Amino acid sequence: MAGYTQYANPDVTSKAIGKELPISPKDSREICRMLRGKKVNVAIQMLEEVIDLKRPVPFGRYNSGVAHKPGVGPGRYPKKSAKAILAVLESAKHNAEYKGLDADNMKVKVIAASLGRTIPGYMPRAHGRSTQWNHQSVNIEVILEEVE
Repeated sequence: MAGYTQYANPDVTSKAIGKELPISPKDSREICRMLRGKKVNVAIQMLEEVIDLKRPVPFGRYNSGVAHKPGVGPGRYPKKSAKAILAVLESAKHNAEYKGLDADNMKVKVIAASLGRTIPGYMPRAHGRSTQWNHQSVNIEVILEEVE
């Protein structure tokens, strides 16, 4: 169970984790909120529509100054985060196929984004000064559960 936030029965679940992905933590949290509880094929289709700029991700928390999108309210199209989360989701689906589970009949039980390591950096400024310009990373965990 190392690295996961919840215990899952290994007979009916499959797991995948993405460590230190160079994506936005805020966008990742909103994408995970959108996908939680969906069937795997629906979740993959939703992420592909976000990447193709066809479906906006509704922003419930980090929405100050975010323009409204049709039928959603405040939302954006975070392509880079969607691609990274799609890769982790497909990895969990392939793990289910490898274990002999019905990959098409699974739903997203747990999907969570947590802060990873902060990579320090600096931006040079005038008069020999500098400002911190750190890069955040994100850990994504996915647990899929077979639906009866």
